[in-house]
Amino acid sequence: MSNMLSTGTSALVAFQRALTTVGHNVANVNTPGYSRQRVEFAARTPQDIGGVGHLGQGSQITDIRRVVDDLANARLIDSGGELARLEQLASMSNRVDKLMSDPATGVAGLWSGFFDSVSALSAKASAPAERQSVLAQGNALAARFQQMQGQFDQLAVEVDGGLLTAASEVNRLAGEIARLNGQIGNSARPAPDLMDEREQLVSELVAYTGGTTVRQDGNMLNVLAPGGQPLVVGPQASRLTTVADPYRPERLQLALDTPGGSIRIDERVLGGRVGGMLEFRNQVLDPTQAELGRIALGLGIAFNAGHAQGMDLYGNLGGDFFAVPAPAVKAHAGNAGAAQLTAGIADLAAVDGRDLVLKWDAGAWTATDAATGAALPLAGSGTAADPLRVGGMAVVVGGAPANGDRFLLQPTAQAAGGLKVAITDPARIAAANPVGASAELDNLGTGQPSGITVTDPAHAGLLAPATIEFLDADQYTVNGDGPFPYTPGGAINANGWSFRLDGIPAAGDRFAVAATGMDSSDNGNAARLADFDDRAVLAGGSLSLNGAISGLTTTVGSAARHSTYAAEAQGVLHGQAQARRDSVSGVNLDEEAANMLQLQQAYQAAAQIIATADTLFQSLLGAVRR
Repeated sequence: MSNMLSTGTSALVAFQRALTTVGHNVANVNTPGYSRQRVEFAARTPQDIGGVGHLGQGSQITDIRRVVDDLANARLIDSGGELARLEQLASMSNRVDKLMSDPATGVAGLWSGFFDSVSALSAKASAPAERQSVLAQGNALAARFQQMQGQFDQLAVEVDGGLLTAASEVNRLAGEIARLNGQIGNSARPAPDLMDEREQLVSELVAYTGGTTVRQDGNMLNVLAPGGQPLVVGPQASRLTTVADPYRPERLQLALDTPGGSIRIDERVLGGRVGGMLEFRNQVLDPTQAELGRIALGLGIAFNAGHAQGMDLYGNLGGDFFAVPAPAVKAHAGNAGAAQLTAGIADLAAVDGRDLVLKWDAGAWTATDAATGAALPLAGSGTAADPLRVGGMAVVVGGAPANGDRFLLQPTAQAAGGLKVAITDPARIAAANPVGASAELDNLGTGQPSGITVTDPAHAGLLAPATIEFLDADQYTVNGDGPFPYTPGGAINANGWSFRLDGIPAAGDRFAVAATGMDSSDNGNAARLADFDDRAVLAGGSLSLNGAISGLTTTVGSAARHSTYAAEAQGVLHGQAQARRDSVSGVNLDEEAANMLQLQQAYQAAAQIIATADTLFQSLLGAVRR
């Protein structure tokens, strides 16, 4: 009877613990990362009863296991990190796309408005209202460039704030994982709930940084960032921190604290939310900002060059219409020399917006692409008379550099924020041609001057009177100098101006070129300025300003759509990985209900065994008492 009682008791205890485990599964059906648990039953060691054999002693629980598929869990963790990266990238890229494409915030509408006002000025060159409209539209356009630059700067600040938050959260998660590693590794039979908690924390950590997990002896789990940097090794957690960019102290980078100092993490290899933010900054925000700056730079330089070819209402040659910022030059924080660099735009068509690095090494300057490290052609010595020439820029070096000194050149990154209208007086708008050409009334030929333009606004004799006299139909003189050959339809050039003749000149025909003078209603220069947005002044003379704006809007929109599509596709893959994991480790309420019913019946049967043993025992006691 004692054996029977022991057998029933062991079964009762085993089934009670099994029912508790089933209840625990049901209670955690909605707990993130929970893996259902299963009780492992085994027969107790039988009792040898001599020659008869062995008598069973009931059952016992040998283990309570998590039902997991390590491969499915690993895929889910990897998928979650990639999904977090793409969702972060898509979210921030779509903000830039909306900023560029929305008429209320984009530059396209005000751009058209400015050039429409210049076109209206060409119809009424001396009208005060049209002149004032050009200034107002120019100021509105410059303000929009500045506003967009401000929005881009704010996005950069958000990225820095995101890095600070991520570093703090990564350190917290890594510390918790390391603590759990210590608890799990020191236990012969680690609690399943602790292992679930650790895997959930790993998933959250990888969602921030990306990375992989590596199991080591003692059930510990190491977590490595995508570049191989250890975030968690056994019970030890690394500390992630932020450091200032060596060229731009206002911009943050990520680093790992080590006993030997901070080690910068390669931004290109990080995944998760942090990787998405850094990819957005490097692949979307910076290029968009640089291209917008190139457009602003192109507008300012090209429009100023055209404006300089005209004359204002005071009878002066046109000055700068726009104030254009110089390229930014930023020294590396580790520079030891006294060199200071100043840069200017030497060739607008050669400026592509890429950031460059100039380095002084072994007595010579070298230039590389800041993003790729590719070498770039560099000419000049760096003096004012012979500046360094690279990427369309002219760079003058002042002071002595030390070996290894480096400088970051940003030709266009901040140009949009620095563009301004340089004049406030509408009369200073140079709408007129500075010189005009006319035919003498007694000319015998049919030639009439047309399309006079300024080819050299700085020419000393530009405004001086000039007389062109044809000796015959094939040659002419200018103020008696010459003769110069003439081809019908060809240009007549002198003193920084040029014009053509419609018709055929005759021998003795004379044409006069003279300064336009004050308060002129001439609209020649305004008419040329009105179509400057369609002139190919960028990319080696193959891209117009209008084309650059359209291309930038298209590029940003394409990047936003691509990242959105990629995030949606990864969402589907992540859902499949989650379903695969849940099919193995998830709690199925129907299955648990069936298990509970089965265990309940077994528990009741075990209780009945004990009750029967008790009845037999009581009967025995009663017989003995008699």
